[in-house]
Amino acid sequence: MQIQDELNQYYRWLRQFGYNDSHSGNISARDGERFWVTPTGACADTLQSKDFIACPLDQPIAAGASGDANLHQAIYRANPDAQAIVHSHCPHAIGLTLNGEDFVPPDFEGQLYFPSVPVISVPYDVYFEQAAEQVAITLAEHSICIVRGHGVYAWGETLNLAYKWTCSLELSAKTAFIAMQAARSREYESK
Repeated sequence: MQIQDELNQYYRWLRQFGYNDSHSGNISARDGERFWVTPTGACADTLQSKDFIACPLDQPIAAGASGDANLHQAIYRANPDAQAIVHSHCPHAIGLTLNGEDFVPPDFEGQLYFPSVPVISVPYDVYFEQAAEQVAITLAEHSICIVRGHGVYAWGETLNLAYKWTCSLELSAKTAFIAMQAARSREYESK
């Protein structure tokens, strides 16, 4: 399977399982001195493997690449172990961290993989100017992070691992949300 085929499959799964809407998020994988990334405005429902854009690691981003391509490039430059990057809009992870506090998974799996997930605050009006550097610095030391109110970024030595971190974080956040709802329900019932 070619790298673009693999990227296309994982990008579709992000949409299929509710981690992105039809046109959100992006995904990339390193390929020697370049990386393949989703095109700008990509629709997961209609994207084809041939649509992925090749971008150099050390030169300007190719035309048509995702608006986050510079962010992917910055992560690859800052972290030579990163071979793939998944950017998703996981609703529970985003919703539970709108307060800007780091996320501490309440479940065993989450704690096993990432005892605390850093949350970065980037003002929305300067996101494209500031996010790349902040996310790259954070992901040089962590496998995953959340940009408050925007989305999740995860890297891995493989695309499958970056996807795993994304799914694991969202399941931990969903578990935390369900636990909060259950506690509120018990509190309500005891009154």
